[in-house]
Amino acid sequence: MADPSPAPILFDRALLLRRLARARKLDPATFLLDRVGDDLEERLSAIKRDFADVADVWTPGERVLPYARFGNVTYVAPRADEVLGLAPESLDLVLSSLAFQFVNDLPGVLAQVSRALKPDGLLLAALIGGDSLTELRQAFAAAEAECEGGVSPHVAPFADLRDVGGLLQRAGLALPVTDVDRVVVRYDSAFALMLDLRRMGATNVLSERRKSPTRRTTMLRMAEIYAERFADADGRIRATFDIVWLSAWAPHPSQPKPLKPGSATARLEDAVKKAQR
Repeated sequence: MADPSPAPILFDRALLLRRLARARKLDPATFLLDRVGDDLEERLSAIKRDFADVADVWTPGERVLPYARFGNVTYVAPRADEVLGLAPESLDLVLSSLAFQFVNDLPGVLAQVSRALKPDGLLLAALIGGDSLTELRQAFAAAEAECEGGVSPHVAPFADLRDVGGLLQRAGLALPVTDVDRVVVRYDSAFALMLDLRRMGATNVLSERRKSPTRRTTMLRMAEIYAERFADADGRIRATFDIVWLSAWAPHPSQPKPLKPGSATARLEDAVKKAQR
């Protein structure tokens, strides 16, 4: 059987590391990471079991996740390649906060996590996905088409909720669950939003990005279009961030399993007739 084709290189991860380092030197914008951290604590508190061996994969910044309840915690720092280096069946829990959106081979990373989990181990992660920054994407596209006669990528493509659920199953994980927390943030201008993205280390790291600076006239027109299309009555603009949550378990015999086709003991037709009586 031929080896699968390598994943396309969408992101310049070496540049991503430099952008994250720059963000740490600025006044970091951590409101999304803080929100994820609080939500992570709440989600874990609902799981009544102990996690002795835990890994945090690539969470940026210095926010302390709820490590106190765990025994042995390994932090996997962001790196240019996507090799996690985790021993097989060594972990009870893998966490990741706002990192997987900048992965070239997400199926491969999830497969590495799956191999690293002990049977009945849990993956719980949050990434930026869905319709995040759709307003900025549309404003840039319209401005470049108008001012330059063409469009270059400025906002990364984000994973869809349904696609992520399929990737969890493809990685060999069981009982996948996904949901979205939509956060709408308001700014004085598109430039204020872009400053926050810079302070998050989340500016454009697409491999196919334009290597020369965007023209000043295009930037100004982008801000105008953004305000025309996505401003509230008070003049402030909206920016959408979809935080996609995903969880799944390494397979274990104790987990519930779907019924086999044809194993039902009652027919749907009989149930409908009974309900109509």
